[in-house]
Amino acid sequence: MEKIVILGGGESGVGAALLAKAKGFEVFLSDKAALSEHYKIVLQQAAIPYEEGQHNEEFILDADIIIKSPGIPDKVELIKKLKSLRKPIISEIEFAARYTKAKIVAITGSNGKTTTTLLTYHLLKNAGLNVGLAGNIGDSFAKQVIEDTFDYFVLELSSFQLDNCFDFKADIAVLLNITPDHLDRYDYKFENYVASKFRVLQNMTEADNFIFYQESEALANELAARHIEVNQLPVSLENKVSQGAFLEDGLLNVLYNDSLFTFPQEELPIKGSHNAINAMTAILVAKSLAIPNEAIASGLRSFTSVEHRLEPVRELRGVTYVNDSKATNVDSVFYALGSFDNPIILIMGGVDKGNDYSQIEELVKEKVKALICLGVDNHKLLDYFQKTVPLIFDIHDLKSAVVLANELATEGDVVLLSPACASFDLFKNYEDRGRQFKTIVNELN
Repeated sequence: MEKIVILGGGESGVGAALLAKAKGFEVFLSDKAALSEHYKIVLQQAAIPYEEGQHNEEFILDADIIIKSPGIPDKVELIKKLKSLRKPIISEIEFAARYTKAKIVAITGSNGKTTTTLLTYHLLKNAGLNVGLAGNIGDSFAKQVIEDTFDYFVLELSSFQLDNCFDFKADIAVLLNITPDHLDRYDYKFENYVASKFRVLQNMTEADNFIFYQESEALANELAARHIEVNQLPVSLENKVSQGAFLEDGLLNVLYNDSLFTFPQEELPIKGSHNAINAMTAILVAKSLAIPNEAIASGLRSFTSVEHRLEPVRELRGVTYVNDSKATNVDSVFYALGSFDNPIILIMGGVDKGNDYSQIEELVKEKVKALICLGVDNHKLLDYFQKTVPLIFDIHDLKSAVVLANELATEGDVVLLSPACASFDLFKNYEDRGRQFKTIVNELN
């Protein structure tokens, strides 16, 4: 009996353990941190042995296959030892894909992938397709393929998940954009991160569809440098395309196999040019799966936006508070700033991942009346923006940041939490940061 060791006891790790057990492997799960009570109960009920707070290296190094949490970097000593022994190290996505008959829509990109994934899933489900949602969102892919009841899966995939995929194959791949992110995991080399994103195309054939935003410079450059035998379907905000999607005179135009779908941008429930890209991408997936235009239109109208992504919280004395905690990189903040015409009080900061703030410098100068730097160590933000904004503050807790923003704001202003950074210095994750922000904002009076 082959022995599988799972490193990491979160949603993906526990899901992989359940699938491995169901498929007859000897399974052991190891997490260097403490496991949540919920996952401990799940593992105990499934009679899966586990450890927490340590890694038993002797046992782990003896495994036949290792399924690694996407949160564990390759530079960790244990991973280096496993690689030196030539042990197969795969992701939960790679493992789960071996056990599904479903067609796979794989969505990645530096920004917009959660919105696009949820909208794509919504359009397919609304049209009556038997579709599952997984990847970087919802219940683990591995757990869902134990029963394998879906005909389609829409997967949101991060670069970390793709890094340990080898035989995984998408039927429809979506690459929304590539901008510098997570460079601390890629030796601070942007080209390594680009190559990671392009792994979404591995094993695809000319019968498969590749949907991409053609004005993403890094994406376009990499595409030009590669010979990719897939059916390419570009999405554009600037140019008409013969197959794919484009925006013209406020109208979304989506063309697939001589069938045209149009929809007014102003009727989309999600606003901003970035969401026009996300919507056209999702529509193109739906069109390629032969979903009728009427069903797509009704799905668009019934979609609700994503929590923590430009999420309106409340209006108080003419000041609008917006939760954009999911903006964990500079490109996301660029989109956020571009979504408002009103003066902005920007709350930004956290764990810097090698950010280049030059991309947003002009927008900050033009739109931001005050910048509140929120983090344990704000020196990089303070140094970069001290001459760009009229007011800049060094704050180390969220409540103080929100109270200060409330004091500074006047009628017509937008208070925007859009951090550009990871959340782990002060919060469990970006969801925790966003929910705390909403709670504090709703307590203002």
